[in-house]
Amino acid sequence: MKFAGLDRPAYAACSLAALWLAYLGVLQWSVVRFRFPIVLTLTVGAIGLGIWLWRRTEIRSAPSWLVPVVLLASVAITWVVPLFSYLRAGSLTAALTVLTVVGVGAAGLLAAPTAARARAAYLLAVLGHVVTAAITTIGDPAPRIDVWVTLQQASDALARGENFYDMNWTDSPGIQDAFTYLPWTTVLLAPGRWIGGDVRWAIAFWSVVLFAGIWALAKALPGDEPSSACATALRAAIPVTALVVAPGTLTQIDQAWTEPLLAAGIVWWAVLVRRGHAWWAIVPLALACASKQHVALLLPLLLLWQPFGARRAVATGALTGVLIAPWFLASPSDFVHDTITLLVGFHPIRFANTWYLWFLNEHGVTLPLWVTGLVVFGALGMAAWLIHRRQPGIDELLRWFAFVLLAANLVNKQAFYNQYWLSAALVAISLAVPARAQDDNVEDTGARAVSSFDVTVGPRAGSARPATDG
Repeated sequence: MKFAGLDRPAYAACSLAALWLAYLGVLQWSVVRFRFPIVLTLTVGAIGLGIWLWRRTEIRSAPSWLVPVVLLASVAITWVVPLFSYLRAGSLTAALTVLTVVGVGAAGLLAAPTAARARAAYLLAVLGHVVTAAITTIGDPAPRIDVWVTLQQASDALARGENFYDMNWTDSPGIQDAFTYLPWTTVLLAPGRWIGGDVRWAIAFWSVVLFAGIWALAKALPGDEPSSACATALRAAIPVTALVVAPGTLTQIDQAWTEPLLAAGIVWWAVLVRRGHAWWAIVPLALACASKQHVALLLPLLLLWQPFGARRAVATGALTGVLIAPWFLASPSDFVHDTITLLVGFHPIRFANTWYLWFLNEHGVTLPLWVTGLVVFGALGMAAWLIHRRQPGIDELLRWFAFVLLAANLVNKQAFYNQYWLSAALVAISLAVPARAQDDNVEDTGARAVSSFDVTVGPRAGSARPATDG
């Protein structure tokens, strides 16, 4: 791995690091409060991501101090910025101490990285996340949030063979009579309730699956530029350690927010596509789509991305339909009410840090649907056009995913830490993808696959690895 001085790629890496810390720092502060500076910072993050995608600046080197500074700053922000958690006293201190050990330890290991140190930092982060999740789940056995209540009771209903779209929830502090997720959120998280008594055990499991996917994504394949063992391990260790100690992580674990499940499905989709198994990649992507509604925003982008293609995108939608069909057929009216109608008509939540809430909270103006639709479909259309034109590498494609979801969040009336976290996670995941090798036989039409943290610095041509399984 080559660390350069502050040339153009290094400036880009430093800018990304600063935006990462500001973005996640204000997100930790955002639970549970609305502030205009939070909305503004998140918007700056979206603009910065958009500029990166438009200019396609390659970030394949960084100053040697940058990653340790990001990790140490993340720990400092976690301690200093107001943190919402139901953990108290010893449990809270223990969880924060574990995150501190991970951040400081990984920073030390990555300050002068070798392959062994990078692997150690990766393993430290994974183990630290598991320990933090265990402390949080045991220390706060019954968080007062409707997400946890509905997931727990829906898991019990699934075990009894009942339809959880036709239930009222007991002791829910929020929604009382609807299950607003798609059904496979329950199916994939229920084992945590059945085996360990809490769905958060399953969320921790899927987080580890996410981290394993990042490791698999970081491995060089035929057609990638040559990569040393150190560079490969760093491509995995950097995003995983950054995600584990990201500001607000403790709140996300405590609140039983399910976005790590979605990120796990997307990363394994990426792994399978890169390895030439694009038809098999449909399975994890369809599971993600069958777990939460907004993942469907990604399918139009995949229709136009040739390494996956229209047939597989349509097949993903069809498999998603098959996966959710049993619950829809059991009670179409209940299913549509809980997953569509209720959410469309749901009242704005005053501490959602979005432009929708800024206009409502500060000016008493309710943005019309056509305005929010213009932003969402404008971002989606721009992304689709550039993906069709460029046919980018899978790393750039993951960042387009992040950009579209982030744009949708910024004009939503119910976007919180977890939805914004998913966009950040997709950017981090994209950094694990190795650089493609220079191919003199491929005409450079501007479709350069952008990668991060590899062995060389400079422009390159080529596109994503094509599927080989038909």
